[in-house]
Amino acid sequence: MNVSAAMAPVLDALPTVKLDRLPLLLVPALALVALPLIGSPSTWVTLTVAGLAMGMIIFIIASGLTLVFGLMDVLNFGHGVFITLGAYLAVSVLGAMSGWTASESLLLNLLAVLPAMLVAMAVAGGVGFAFERVIIRPVYGQHLKQIMITMGGMIVGEELIKVIWGAQSIPLPLPTAFRGSLLLGEAAVEKYRLIAVVIGLGVFAAMFWVLSRTKIGLLIRAGVQDREMVESLGYRIRRLFIGVFVAGSALAGLGGVMWGLYQQNVTPQIGSQVNILIFIVIIIGGLGSVGGCAIGALLVGLLANYTGFLLPKVALFSNILLMVIVLLWRPQGIYPVAKR
Repeated sequence: MNVSAAMAPVLDALPTVKLDRLPLLLVPALALVALPLIGSPSTWVTLTVAGLAMGMIIFIIASGLTLVFGLMDVLNFGHGVFITLGAYLAVSVLGAMSGWTASESLLLNLLAVLPAMLVAMAVAGGVGFAFERVIIRPVYGQHLKQIMITMGGMIVGEELIKVIWGAQSIPLPLPTAFRGSLLLGEAAVEKYRLIAVVIGLGVFAAMFWVLSRTKIGLLIRAGVQDREMVESLGYRIRRLFIGVFVAGSALAGLGGVMWGLYQQNVTPQIGSQVNILIFIVIIIGGLGSVGGCAIGALLVGLLANYTGFLLPKVALFSNILLMVIVLLWRPQGIYPVAKR
C-alpha cells in the first residue's frame, strides 16, 4: 500500500477539527477591559501597540519551541542561547554596516537589518542542529535529564558568547529611520513597535501557510497529534523533528535580533531572561499549539504593558498570575494539542 495514500486520510482529517473560537476573544477582551482603567484613549493605543509588538516578538521566539515539544516531547531549556546569539550577531552585523544604519533612508536601514536577521537565523539554525545532535539526542524521553543538560548547554553557550563578545552589556541602537514615533490621532506610537508587529504577523502568516497548506506542515501537525501513527506509516519523524528544531532555533535567532533592538541593549543573559516568558507563553497556549502560542504571547505582551502602567509592582508577577488563571480555566492550556 502506498504510504502517501495511507497518510492522506489522517492529513485530510486535521483541518476539519472544529475551531474553538472562545480563546480568540481573549486578546480583544483584555484590551477592552484595560481601556476604562487607563482612561486616556491615546495612552491606551500607545500601550496596546507596544504590547502587541512585545507579544509578536515573543511569539517568533516561542513558536518553534512549542512545536519541538509537541512533536518530540523535548523540554529544551537551552532555547535562550539562540536568542542571545541572534542578538549579538545583530550587534556585529549592524555595527559593520553603521554607515547604512546611520542614514535617514528607510531603504538603507532595512537593507542593513535584513542581513543581520538572515545571518542570525542561519547561524542560530546551524548551532541548533549541533545542539540537537550533541546535547538533546542522548536524552530523548528523559525529561529530568533534558532539563538539566539543556540548561547546562545554555550556560556553556553563554560563556562562549562572553569569550567572543565580552561579558559587558553592548548597546544596540535602532537604525535612524526606525527611531521616533508616529501619531495615530493623538496617540504617539513608536515606529519600531509597528515594524515588529508587521514582522510578527508575517512570520505567523508564513507558519500558518506552511502548517496548513504544505505536506511537510501537515506531517508536523499529524506528528504532534499522533507521532506513533505517522511513524507506522513509514515517515521518519526524527528527521522531521531535526528540521523543526533547526527552524525553531533560526526563529529564536530572528527573535533575538528583534528583542535586542526592542531593548536597545544586549547582555549575555538576555536569552535566559526571556526564557521565563517563553515557557509561560507555551504553557498558556497549550503545548504543541502554534495558534495558542500566538494568543498566549499577545496576552503576555499586553498584560505586561498595561500592568506596568497601572500597577508597576504587580507587573513583576502579572504573567505568572495570568498563567495560573488560564490553567484554572483550561488545565492543558488554551488550545491543548499534545496529549501528554
